[in-house]
Amino acid sequence: MEAKNSVKKSKLGKRKSDEGSGKSSKSGGEAKEHKEQLERLHEKDPEFYDYLKQHGEELLQFVDEDIEDDSDTNLEDKEMQEGDEIEDDEETIDHEVKKKGKDTPKKVVTTEMVDCWCNTIQETGKLSAIHSLMKAFRTACHYGDDKEDESTLDFSIMSSSVFNKVMVFVLNNMDGIIRNLLELPAFGGKKETIIDLMTTKRWKNYNHLVKSYLGNALHVLRQMTDTDMISFTLRRLKHSSIFLAAFPILLRKYVKTAIDLWGLGGGALPISSLLFLRDLCIRLGSDCLDECFKGIYKAYVLNCQFMNAAKLQHVQFLGNCVIELYGVDLPTAYQHAFIFIRQLAMILREALSSKTKEAFRKVYEWKFMNCLELWTGAVCAYGSEADFRPVVYPLAQIIYGAARLVPTARYLPLRLRCIRMLNRIAASTGTFTPVSMLLLDMLEMKELNRPTTGGVGKAVDLRTVLKVSKPTLKTRAFQEACVLSVVDELAEHLMQWSYSIAFPELSFIPGVRLRSFCKSTKVERFRRATRELIRQIEANSQFITERRKAISFLPNDPAVVSFLEEEKKSEASPLSQYVTTLRQIAQQRYDSLVESSVLVGENSAVFGKRKIQESDEEDDTRDEEASTVFSSSWLPGVDTKKKEPKDGKKKKKRKTEQEERVAIDEDIVEELVLSSDEEDEPLSESISDEDEEKRKPAPSKPEIKKRKPYTNPSKKKGKSQAKKSRKRKSAK
Repeated sequence: MEAKNSVKKSKLGKRKSDEGSGKSSKSGGEAKEHKEQLERLHEKDPEFYDYLKQHGEELLQFVDEDIEDDSDTNLEDKEMQEGDEIEDDEETIDHEVKKKGKDTPKKVVTTEMVDCWCNTIQETGKLSAIHSLMKAFRTACHYGDDKEDESTLDFSIMSSSVFNKVMVFVLNNMDGIIRNLLELPAFGGKKETIIDLMTTKRWKNYNHLVKSYLGNALHVLRQMTDTDMISFTLRRLKHSSIFLAAFPILLRKYVKTAIDLWGLGGGALPISSLLFLRDLCIRLGSDCLDECFKGIYKAYVLNCQFMNAAKLQHVQFLGNCVIELYGVDLPTAYQHAFIFIRQLAMILREALSSKTKEAFRKVYEWKFMNCLELWTGAVCAYGSEADFRPVVYPLAQIIYGAARLVPTARYLPLRLRCIRMLNRIAASTGTFTPVSMLLLDMLEMKELNRPTTGGVGKAVDLRTVLKVSKPTLKTRAFQEACVLSVVDELAEHLMQWSYSIAFPELSFIPGVRLRSFCKSTKVERFRRATRELIRQIEANSQFITERRKAISFLPNDPAVVSFLEEEKKSEASPLSQYVTTLRQIAQQRYDSLVESSVLVGENSAVFGKRKIQESDEEDDTRDEEASTVFSSSWLPGVDTKKKEPKDGKKKKKRKTEQEERVAIDEDIVEELVLSSDEEDEPLSESISDEDEEKRKPAPSKPEIKKRKPYTNPSKKKGKSQAKKSRKRKSAK
């Protein structure tokens, strides 16, 4: 082959030189003709010829080499034609060879062949059997691929049973076979070991097997649609992930594929993808950390743009996965967290400076709030670590700024969400956050302080909304949910500092403002809740005051840190016991709002936890599970999902479109007027109300028609009989 290529290259060079000689012969003939024209010009107009000599001598000078005989060009033309004929003959020969290769029949893989290969590999480890099995594995992975050239495959199409046997055996045993050939330990390994191995003769002999196994497995991983098959394949490939250190291009493709499966998959697929990515980050370190961290954060942002009761648990589960992956390398995680939190800060700064509707919408949307929730969870998990602690302060400032951006009653659910985040950060890091003022300002709004005018209304789940409509704002259900949530969050905040030596001074202002709310509100249930909280605050203040009498150190003494340490561990303060009961009541309240059929994501989260607890040793003993996973009649390029009727698909599409519209309408910021100024509504406020009325769908025809008053048929009969009797009497 090399000799043939060299011959072709030499002929191409000759052809180029022939083309060049042809061009030079043409230029030589033109030069000769031009010289004759100038000689005739010298005879006809000698004055002009003398002028050219003086001012343009270069036009009259010619090189003798440019003027050549026609005989040389004719010889070159003959040589060129002969070379073309020889090259055409070689091309026809190559074409005939390819044609013969295509016409040759290929081996059909049977069950007996696969069993023979597998037994030979397990008994003797024969290299020819391994090569044959890997060729069958490649054929199985590329079956149904239109882009794959069939001439490169050594085997023909196989049945589903043969496909299952090949896939199960290769995925279960190929990692051990490769490790045995390369003389590596049975499991685990380090990146440095693979890098050192790449310079040895063993690697040069067997690296094509490793690349073939990983490359074909990646191809079939992208083609499969069944989540159980993908999960099983990822679990088996996790043991061979250390070999990706030798193939950087394959490594990047594996990271991208695993992130896509994590974000879009269902069932056990997200947790299997996460474990695969986590194993890559631990074993390969800096080679894939940046790509994994950046890619999984972007996938999380794409999955949390809309929120409802069914998606709440799933988004929380995805956030926990991101936090778990970031915990692999905290210094690198801090660099990414700093960049992403800075992006959130820039969005908030733009909203504060420009104060436009578009800028406010970027802050008051689910994507922004879920990113804050994600970094709050990361701070709660790793805030005590020195590498991650610098993120705490800027994150708390962004959350506080988002809570105060639009202080209206319609955005009270968003403010309560921000307050919960601040309480979590304070509890995990032990830093004080001024949450009480945000909560007490809510109680002074007239929507929570005055009697409602909109009736009872529907129950509102404050966890699944950021903004409520104006009719909902005037309902008793919304007012009750907000007031009780304020009491719960204020009790949580004060409970965190219920063992502080300064608690009596810290709780003084909240106690005063709670008493004023108790006097102003006319709802008896709210009075009872606030009075109970006031009693617990006073009891806790008395508890701290009695303990303070027995100490002798000053407030600036380091011994203050050890104040009431034993009581804190046992949760002996009155507020701690009170908050425990409040949490139980709040959980019952939220459980009553959500139906059991809505909690789809919760099952996946529990299933994921169960999967995390399973060790790698249990994965090794899952041949039975593998046989059940690949026992279907699935082949690459064939979708086994049952086709639903068209009507069902249309209904599902309509439902999803309605849910997206509702989510978008909830996220839009329409009014930026303070709740206290709602009586003096400007023109823009009335325009936005008209827009909302226009957006409402028109009632159907049966609803437009007035209903006739219901009449009892027995009464009608009685009236008709009475009329008939009167007519008879008058006739008589």
